[in-house]
Amino acid sequence: MSAEKYKRKLAAVLSTSAEEFGRLMGEDEAATLQTLKGHHQVMCSLVEKHQGRVVDTRGDNLLAEFASVVGALECAVEIQKELKGRNEELSKERRMPFRIGIHLGDVIEEEGKIYGDGVHVAALLDSLADGGGICVSRSVHDQVKNKLDVGYQDLGQRGVENIPEPVRVYRVVLEPDPKWKRIGKFWSRMKQWQKVALTLAVALLQVGGGLVVKKYIDRPPSSPVATGSVQKVALSLPDKPSIAVLPFENMTGDPKQEYFTDGFTEQIITSLSKIPGLFVISRNSTFTYKGKPVKVQQVSEELGVRYVLEGSVQKSSNRIRINVQLIDAISGQHVWAQSYDRDLKDIFGLQDEVILKITSAMSVNLTAGDQARAWAEGTKSLEAYLKLMQGREYRYKGSRESLAQARRLAEEAIALDPKYAEAYVLLGMATYQQVYHGTTRPKDFIPKATELIQKALALNGLLADAHSLLGMLYSWSGRYEEAIAEAERGVELDPNSGQAYFHLGVVLRFAGKPKEGIPFIQKALRLEPMAPDAYNRQLAMAYLQTGDCKEAIAACEKGVKRQPDNLTNHVISAAVYGFCGREAEARKEGSEVLRIAPKFNLESVTGNVPYKNPSDRERVVQGLHKAGL
Repeated sequence: MSAEKYKRKLAAVLSTSAEEFGRLMGEDEAATLQTLKGHHQVMCSLVEKHQGRVVDTRGDNLLAEFASVVGALECAVEIQKELKGRNEELSKERRMPFRIGIHLGDVIEEEGKIYGDGVHVAALLDSLADGGGICVSRSVHDQVKNKLDVGYQDLGQRGVENIPEPVRVYRVVLEPDPKWKRIGKFWSRMKQWQKVALTLAVALLQVGGGLVVKKYIDRPPSSPVATGSVQKVALSLPDKPSIAVLPFENMTGDPKQEYFTDGFTEQIITSLSKIPGLFVISRNSTFTYKGKPVKVQQVSEELGVRYVLEGSVQKSSNRIRINVQLIDAISGQHVWAQSYDRDLKDIFGLQDEVILKITSAMSVNLTAGDQARAWAEGTKSLEAYLKLMQGREYRYKGSRESLAQARRLAEEAIALDPKYAEAYVLLGMATYQQVYHGTTRPKDFIPKATELIQKALALNGLLADAHSLLGMLYSWSGRYEEAIAEAERGVELDPNSGQAYFHLGVVLRFAGKPKEGIPFIQKALRLEPMAPDAYNRQLAMAYLQTGDCKEAIAACEKGVKRQPDNLTNHVISAAVYGFCGREAEARKEGSEVLRIAPKFNLESVTGNVPYKNPSDRERVVQGLHKAGL
């Protein structure tokens, strides 16, 4: 923006947001919007009364500015008192308390909107406040500490992305406890040396005890975010808001709780990916960064996205604490941050609230259909949900033993909630995967897995992964047109799922339509820049079916380079080189196959693949024969 279009100024910025707004919307959208409208009207009226200006209202958020810091805090106190009375008239489960943050800082004004550090800090303070509470920065506290009849509790320093210095935060105590007044009188009567001694003793206690809990309560201030470069982005940025969700950090200190942290991250990715207005990188790629010290601009450049979401989870007994922050890696701006401290039983509503906050911060408007997709009903049983999370973690490991564990946990989740559709999907997927370990023959697993997935869809027809997997299962049953229809439905329901696009591409390949399938596998590779090798293998086979040897060989070489000891990579490379007339390379790959698997059986590789056209299988057999297999 040019200097003529904007001006800098010092302003008291007030930011508000509703607590548990996502849960309220999920339970009764119409009633929630009606309550929100009434609360916003009250706030707008009080802002005007205290000579402030409402800058913006978006979703449940309201942003206002004041020339006077005292006026801003007086307004906030009156808002909380007024909303408290209005909420008490509602049933307990329909109440909508608001959090308020106030900061005095530099802002940029352009066409009535305000931007800059002042807004970012106010948003952070808002996120740190309790429902019905107010948090202010030190710049506000120092101006108003003796001017209003309220108390203040020092919460320490907090880091704000892209701002070098941490911000000291104070909670406003609207009704100070009388005991603090007594302590104040006692303090005023003490001699100076007594005050110094007491202060030193308290400081030593804080150091001793604080070191123990600091890791879990007050995370160190975040370092400034370096900006990503559009020129350095390995993949072109999509034409809509794009995001990568990094694996949340497990702050529990217990490795056995890793499944919960990963499961929460996956649920955020899954919900976001169902929103057509977003471009979301799939789990397989973002989880390659798990446990690694990466910078957001690196993630942005490697995955080709503008926004990066990161966070941490601390689960203790029946409580959960979650910190989330959304960063614009291209501009380096800290877009949104929030801390949540809830009962574990509130996990479902919390997930919905986080999704709503993320989309609002990225200026994505959700339709009713988008919300239905993102917040599809799961289970009300927390125990069943935790079983599902653990089961998914075992399924991703992919070994024979872990798949057996995944099946057991899925069955336990179903026993707890017989209508838990996603548990049937997990059980069906684990059954499907077992065939690759030789524990189940295709003719045995197809009917069982199909039955389980159909059961899941009867309970919840909006499960994209169930439709995608059913497409694969129908291919194995020779029901090719039905397979294509189911795989297409999976993509329709989850337009950001790399796996859904991959399954559609493979289903089309099996049905003898490789040219139609190739663009979908390529789309899957864009959604998963660090995709499993199976993606490139299937792309190579699709190109082989079309007779495009150049592209087939290029895809094979990628796989072998990434995993030189992977048997399947060498088998496919041998088939491609052999069919394409490059017999020297084919025999070299054939030797690698026999090195890894001396008892290699050609029939075990080609006999069970569900090709509709026998000629497609013959290409593979012919290529492997030329490779000496």
